[in-house]
Amino acid sequence: MKRTMMSLIGVAVALAAVTGVAAVAAPDGDGRDAPRGGSRLPVQRSALLCPAPTSSEVGETAYTAFAPKGAAAGADGKKGTAELRPAGTVRDAGDGAGGKGGKKGKDKGAADAAAGQTVAPRDTKPVVPLQEAGKPVIATTDKPDAPALVGSADGMFAPGWTVQQTTSVAAGAGRGLLGLSCTTPDTTFWFPGVSTATDRQDYVHLTNPDAVPAVVDLELHGKDGSLAGSAGEDISVPPHTTVPVLLSTLTATPTTNASLHVVAREGRVGAAVQASDGKLGSDWLPPAADPAPSVVLPGIPKDATSVRLVALAPGESDADLKVQLATPTGLITPAGLETLHLKSGMTTAVDLKDLTKGEAGSLVLTPSDSDSKAPVTAALRVTRGKGAKQEMAFIPATRPVEKRATAADNRDRGSTLSLVAPEKGKDAKVKVTASAGSGGGTPVTKTYTVKGGSSLDVEPPRPQGLKGTYALTVEPEPGSGPVYAARMLARPQGGLLAFTVQPLPDDRGSVLVPAAGQDLSVLTN
Repeated sequence: MKRTMMSLIGVAVALAAVTGVAAVAAPDGDGRDAPRGGSRLPVQRSALLCPAPTSSEVGETAYTAFAPKGAAAGADGKKGTAELRPAGTVRDAGDGAGGKGGKKGKDKGAADAAAGQTVAPRDTKPVVPLQEAGKPVIATTDKPDAPALVGSADGMFAPGWTVQQTTSVAAGAGRGLLGLSCTTPDTTFWFPGVSTATDRQDYVHLTNPDAVPAVVDLELHGKDGSLAGSAGEDISVPPHTTVPVLLSTLTATPTTNASLHVVAREGRVGAAVQASDGKLGSDWLPPAADPAPSVVLPGIPKDATSVRLVALAPGESDADLKVQLATPTGLITPAGLETLHLKSGMTTAVDLKDLTKGEAGSLVLTPSDSDSKAPVTAALRVTRGKGAKQEMAFIPATRPVEKRATAADNRDRGSTLSLVAPEKGKDAKVKVTASAGSGGGTPVTKTYTVKGGSSLDVEPPRPQGLKGTYALTVEPEPGSGPVYAARMLARPQGGLLAFTVQPLPDDRGSVLVPAAGQDLSVLTN
């Protein structure tokens, strides 16, 4: 009896201690969106993974790291660190599925990557380490064997830590501007819009940030359902290592429009798809937001010459969607595409051609039946230019900006910020801040109002006296309607309309922590 009572008293003391920690760690502010008695606290640690940028001999890559100033108010006063380090690479003897040397026999597939050779990085020096919040840090490389990068941030740098990887390839099949916000590790990813056709070379880059191996399955879905084959099963990703897998080795059936599902059965990975088209250049396809009944794809440029929608209903139920384009003047229905029917597990592709008609916009997909809960995932392939001067980029469905989103690597010119408030009658008021430049400059803030049911494309503010590159942070005002965002980078490249689009989901730099308190009911039998 005495031992039991002492244990119960220990439980009560532990609960009281948790309550004390929660109260001491609570940040200043009004605690918006916190549960009753809870607090919104900055995250204490975050991780990012950047895939190997390019194997081209004529490619140049810039990394830009940034952490918003003041984002970690209340983070125990710790300055912290934020840096990336080179990862190892797995390549098989033929440099096929696990490398970039060309296509491999369909009978072997991606499993060869698991049995391949792990190549350690030649250099382990940190890349783009941050010394202060609110000011970007840049690094560049032109090495064709530049490695993937794995890193973490803690203390004051952890909330909102962002790294942009931007690669310019001057010539060849992979020519163009490739941009990617380095990804966070997870256990599942969806990539609508991949291809295993002969005119495309799509690699999924799997990067393991942890000290234990990860085991990954790759599943492809075409227009008739799952593309049969076991080549994508049991792919081993060693610790602190990346494995690039050529998607055409996963199936014997060339498929132009497909959806890729990446599932980590053990451990976790970061994932991104590098797509290269013989005519349309190349770019990164980032993972889409988690499947949901309604999705928003923001940032279609006004001069898009072709737009292709690729969508999938991954659940057990079909989905019927209402298709709308959010324009500067409101929501419209594309001619001939009022609704879209998605069969469960089957990828559907629709060519929307010159959808925007000279006006920038964002695609909004909502259930035709308000009671429908069937989740969907989707992405757009957007093309600018004509003939030999075409260039492509991808826009996946993205999460709304709830508290803050960040886009790094903005220059004096060439950035376009897209904001969309998809719900009629729910205007979004958004504060956009241009940070100090990497080489100098004073931050500038501007507020925009997006009418409910419309989109807004703007040239974002620039820091006063800008030197180098800068970051943009997007923060909805309290009480604002839902808002989604994307940023387009456009840079001249030998007469080519080179561009890339990055969606700006919420950075999840804070977390809701419920209050802990004593519960004396644990003392009763």
